[in-house]
Amino acid sequence: MTDNEVLAIYGTPGNTNNFTQIISPFPLVIAWDKNILVQKLTCHKKIAQPLANVLKELLSTYGQQKLRELHIDYYGGLYNLRKMRGSSTRWSRHSWAIAIDLDPDRNLLREDHTTARFARPEYKPMIDIFTGTAL
Repeated sequence: MTDNEVLAIYGTPGNTNNFTQIISPFPLVIAWDKNILVQKLTCHKKIAQPLANVLKELLSTYGQQKLRELHIDYYGGLYNLRKMRGSSTRWSRHSWAIAIDLDPDRNLLREDHTTARFARPEYKPMIDIFTGTAL
């Protein structure tokens, strides 16, 4: 989506009136503090049900033990009002709470389909779930 499309669909970045909370069907491990688990996630109202469906499908597909083994349950956040890295004008999709970071320590921003951990075959079901091809 272009920035203008995101603005038209999701409104002003950081407008918490557009946010809601969902409960993850499995605990998520805070990536920067592995001792903290969360299940309540703040996201944009327009992605709440689709995101809840994705999380349910991930649990159904992988099971909690496999989610843990693959670090799919490592959570780096959803809402963060900030500009995109390297930009002074463009808002990060996290500013609308429409982007989720999973396993951020091993899935770096500048990776591509040849280097990203999530590009490995064991993560294909996850990618299919997020893109809607598995739902």
